[in-house]
Order: sequence, then structure tokens, then C-alpha cells
Amino acid sequence: SMSKDLSELMKEATKEVHEQAENTPFMMNFQKGQVSLHEFKLVAASLYFIYSALEEESERNKDNPVYAPVYFPAELHRKAALEQDLEYFYGRNWKEEIACPQATQKYVERLHYIGKSQPELLVAHAYTRYLGDLSGGQVLKKIAQKALQLPSTGEGLAFFTFDGVSNATKFKQLYRSRMNALEMDLATKKRVLEEAKKAFLLNIQVFEALQELVSKGQENGHPVQLKAELRTRNINKSYEHGPAHGKESERINRRHTDMMPITPLVRWILALSFLAMTVAVGLFVM
Repeated sequence: SMSKDLSELMKEATKEVHEQAENTPFMMNFQKGQVSLHEFKLVAASLYFIYSALEEESERNKDNPVYAPVYFPAELHRKAALEQDLEYFYGRNWKEEIACPQATQKYVERLHYIGKSQPELLVAHAYTRYLGDLSGGQVLKKIAQKALQLPSTGEGLAFFTFDGVSNATKFKQLYRSRMNALEMDLATKKRVLEEAKKAFLLNIQVFEALQELVSKGQENGHPVQLKAELRTRNINKSYEHGPAHGKESERINRRHTDMMPITPLVRWILALSFLAMTVAVGLFVM
């Protein structure tokens, strides 16, 4: 019944694609910690482009009554956090190191299109992404931290850290109540629900494209650096902060680069596992 709250309708509308993601082996692999630094970096790069677009359009519509009630930049915005993570993984010139794959660009273009012409649909993307990240964030953070042996101080994991949200459960209740209070007629609600399903499909397409890059031995459109080159670059960067930090970073980077070989099949599974966990686990907890 369309008389239900929008948040409930959203959950019902995306149930099928959610269950498909939940029942794939991808999630199980991520839960087992089977993710490499390479896949993780690819994911972070694409998410940067996606959130840059989402947050640019959020800013554009922050005073628009069809979106303003769910505008929570201090609590939810992820672009700055992703910039921190990308600098940690790629170095100061990270913007020169990453590229926007075609599937990611398609997602970006959709966000810009609706932000400019159908801003009410922006609600679907914000809900799907932010509440999913907030819900599954802590679980994913712990898994990634352990699997990639990242520093306990949180470097490389800023994306999962919501400093502006002190109580996730209460905040999600607030967010849903704001979303449910949006004034929408029946036709608009239906379009928002369709857009939520489209958001899932766009995410899936992004990660299918990323797995192709991985299978070809590429990173963001460029050949993956040799392990020795990557290790040397990271060690040299770490010495900017002193020899003691350099030794620790060398130890960490050695663990990162000496991970067990990944077969093409496993690469395919891993590249999609992060999407499945980010979206499916997040929505499961909503």
C-alpha cells in the first residue's frame, strides 16, 4: 500500500535486489576477510566520484523543500573522508593516480541529471547510500582493518567513520522520520521507489566494471605497479614523518603487498563483495 511511510516502501521496493546481493558468495567472501588492498583502492576511487556528485547535488538542493529535510552534511557527507583515504593509499598526488571508469561516470551523470531536473529523486540515492553506509559501516570497518592489516588508529578507513553521528540508531530514526514527512503525491512516490532500485543497479554496474579492470591487471585504467615499486614508494613517503614511522610503515606495506596470489575468479568475487557488503549489509540493518 502506498499509504505506508516512504522509508518502509523503499525497503520493500528494494527487497528483491537486496536479497540477491545478500545471498551471493561475494558477501561471504568479504565477511571472511578475503579482500585485497588492490580491490579496496579501486572501490574507494569510484566511491569518491560518486559521492562528489551526490554531495554537489545535495548542496544545490539544500534549500529545496523536496530534499532539504534530509540534508545532513555534517553528519553524513563522505567526500572529505574519501579524500583522506585516497591520500593515504595513493599519496599526495592521488587525484592524478585515479580515473573514473565508464560505469562510474554513468552513475555520476545520473546523479547530476536528477539533481538539476528531478531533485525529489535525489532522496532515493541519499537514503540508499548514506543509511546503508551508516548501518553497515562499523562492521565493514573492522573487516577491512583486519583483512588489510591497516593501522588501528584508523588511517585508510575514514569513509566508515561518522564522527558527526554519536548514536547511529537514533540518527537513522530521525532521518527516516524526516524522509517520511516529505510531501509527495502517489506518482512521485512511485518514481522515488523506482529510482531507489535504479541506484542499486548503478552500483552493481560500477563494481562489475571494476572487476574487469582487476582481471586485466589494471588499476583505474592503468597497469598495476610492480610490488617492489609500490613498496619503495610507500616507504619513501613514510620517511617524511621520521625513521621510526618509516619502519612501521615498511612492515605494514610489506604485509599489504605480499598477500597471497589472487586468481581471476577470486578477483571477480572480491571486486563485487565490497559492493554487496556496503549496500546489502547496510540496508539489512536499516
